[in-house]
Amino acid sequence: MAVTEKCDVFSFGVLALEILTGKHPGDLVSYMQSCSEQKVNMKEILDPRLMPPSKNNILKQVDLIVNMALSCLKTNPQSRPTMRSIAQLLEMETAEI
Repeated sequence: MAVTEKCDVFSFGVLALEILTGKHPGDLVSYMQSCSEQKVNMKEILDPRLMPPSKNNILKQVDLIVNMALSCLKTNPQSRPTMRSIAQLLEMETAEI
């Protein structure tokens, strides 16, 4: 497999989900690929050892990161966002804090 920007974004997605769920996201990715719903309820997948976000804006940001990470794990590399678009989205979200 050739190393491309789309590989980097895949790695970002895996790492982000590992941090938030506390485990490798393999089962979650398989489930999302077989499911027609492309959004996931992040409360269901967060690592239970983490304290759930109590503020609505933090909850919204964690939800955004989970769904952004899932978009990075799409089977077809051409369907994945670029790291530039991920970085821009994160920059916009953190500017609102």
